[in-house]
Amino acid sequence: MGSGSWSTNVYDAAERYRSARGAGAFAYSDRVRYSSPRSTWTAHPSLDPRGLSTRESRDSAEHPTSLAISVLFDVTGSMGAVPRVLQTKLPELFGLLLRKGYTEHPQILFGGVGDATCDRVPLQLGQFESDNRMDEQLGNILLEGGGGGQMTESYELALYAMARHTSLDCHEKRGRRGYLFLIGDEMPYGKVKAREVRAVLGDHLQEDIPLPVILAELRRRFHVFYILPAGASHAGNSDVLTLWRRLLGQNVIELDDLDAVCETIALTVGLGEEAIDLAAGLADLAEVGSTAASSVERALTPLTRR
Repeated sequence: MGSGSWSTNVYDAAERYRSARGAGAFAYSDRVRYSSPRSTWTAHPSLDPRGLSTRESRDSAEHPTSLAISVLFDVTGSMGAVPRVLQTKLPELFGLLLRKGYTEHPQILFGGVGDATCDRVPLQLGQFESDNRMDEQLGNILLEGGGGGQMTESYELALYAMARHTSLDCHEKRGRRGYLFLIGDEMPYGKVKAREVRAVLGDHLQEDIPLPVILAELRRRFHVFYILPAGASHAGNSDVLTLWRRLLGQNVIELDDLDAVCETIALTVGLGEEAIDLAAGLADLAEVGSTAASSVERALTPLTRR
C-alpha cells in the first residue's frame, strides 16, 4: 500500500460532498451504531484484523523513501473525541510533514483500540497510505464507545499486531524505524493473552507474551510514543503516567489541548528525523497560522531533554 499523494483540495471536496448530503465523516460508525443491535457490530472489512497477514509500508517509484507512521487511538467512551479531531486536522498534519520537509514520503496507518475483555470490536487496523484514502480509512473506524469501566484497555493487543503483522521498507531497507503513536488515557494489560490473539486476529500462540517482551520487539521497528490528551477521563492520572513512563521513558507526551494532536505528531516526527529542532518547529506552526504552538511546546519540551 502507500501509492498516490495527499491533496488538501480532494479532502476539502470530500468534506463539502459529505456536508451536502448531511453525512458525517464517520458514516460507517454512525450507520452501525444507530441501525444495528450491538451484538451484531463488526469492524469495517477494510480494518478487520481477523486473519491479518501484513500491513505494508513500501517504497515505490512515486515514494522511493517511504516512512511508516502509525496512529492508533482508544475508541472507548472516554476517548471518543480523538478520531473526530484527527479527521478534521489531517490537512495540518500533512501540511507540516510535506510542505515543511519533515519527511518526503510519509505513509500513515490509522487504527482503533478497545477492550478485548468486553468490546465487540477491540482492534481495528487500516493500511499505510500516502494519499486521501487515509481520510476514508478514518471514516471506516467504528467508534464503539465501550470499554470495561476500569483503567485498562487492550493496548497490548494493538502493540502485538503492529510488532508481528507489519513490514516496513524504511526499516528493512534503510535501517530506520517508523513511528507509532498510541493515543489513550488508560493502562495496558500486563500481557498479550493467547486466547485474545486467537479470537481477534486468528493467530495461535503457544503462550501469553509479557508486555515488556512484545514492546521490546515492537521498538526494534518503531519509535513508540504514548499521548495522553486533556479532556480524557484519566488525563493527568499519576498511575497511568507512571506505568507508561516506566515502559517508554520520555516518549510519554502529555497534551493539554486535544486540538494540538496533529501538530504534536508532525513535530515529533520532524524532531525524530532531525529535520527541525523544537524552536524551528514552533516557528513553522506560527507560519502556517496554527494556534497550537504553546501546547505543542509544553508537550514536546521533555523530548528535547535527552
